[in-house]
Amino acid sequence: MSGLRTYFRRLPLSLALCAAPICAQAETMPPSDPLRTFATCAGRLSAQMEFEWMFDGAASEVTQDRRGEVLDILDAMTPPTQVRDVLNWRIEAKMAHSSLLQRTTFSDDSRIQMQARRLSVQKLKSCTALLLG
Repeated sequence: MSGLRTYFRRLPLSLALCAAPICAQAETMPPSDPLRTFATCAGRLSAQMEFEWMFDGAASEVTQDRRGEVLDILDAMTPPTQVRDVLNWRIEAKMAHSSLLQRTTFSDDSRIQMQARRLSVQKLKSCTALLLG
């Protein structure tokens, strides 16, 4: 019985260590599903725009324009059968990015703030790189 306890105690750590390289690799891989990629970017840009409304009004206008471009592309490529999936992906990405942005401002740990800021900028750059100009 103690062998099982040891196994289950170490399982989360093992999974976390195994998942880290996979996540790092996923960030560098080209998008395999452009529809999901644009839906995710629309969600991230929505979260960024709302965050900027509170803290940086002028930047929100640029973000709003970029978000509009992504939404135009997304609308053009979304088949009627996947509208619900696209909305779900957008909401998931918006919530995740919003959580990340909250950590950039409200975390008590400066290291966490810096990492969250770096990650949010990286994710937004990957989205805006998809746009022309």
